[in-house]
Amino acid sequence: MRARPPTFDKFRDVQAELERTGAAIFRDTDGVESLVIKFPYQINYIHSYAEDSPFFLGLAEGKLKGSKCRRVKCGFVFATPRSHCMVCGSPTEWFDLPLTGRLHSWTTCHFGSEAFLKETPYNLALVEFAGVGSVLLARLKDCVESDLYVGMPVEARFDPNPKYSITDVWFVPSG
Repeated sequence: MRARPPTFDKFRDVQAELERTGAAIFRDTDGVESLVIKFPYQINYIHSYAEDSPFFLGLAEGKLKGSKCRRVKCGFVFATPRSHCMVCGSPTEWFDLPLTGRLHSWTTCHFGSEAFLKETPYNLALVEFAGVGSVLLARLKDCVESDLYVGMPVEARFDPNPKYSITDVWFVPSG
């Protein structure tokens, strides 16, 4: 017969016990005890990028793909994948973005999803490109927050083992 899991009044102690044994009991301030277990699970999510596919295929080839409105009177240029212009609704066409840009803004994330735990804290940057009317959100690596400034030159880097995700590209300070 398995022994009753240990009981804790502080949830951080419960979390530590879950990592060690997979089960613990939490006793709240009213004395109510709750069994807490570690129960990992995984799902497979099937997703189609549809009309945005060239953007993600480009990342795997070491390219940044932007989209430009085909309507001559509009011609808005996006740094993000768009099948249709968000300004006038016309179809867009793909073009190669430069691999260098400037830091428009950033935030330093001190918490993150499981995918980013090893990088936490990490910087997320809005990167602007010459002649482009929108910015691209991506990670900014190889720097600390105190080094960052608006207008800082940055350049793209690509994952040599692409996963066909926005995380296949990140930026680093250039120069």
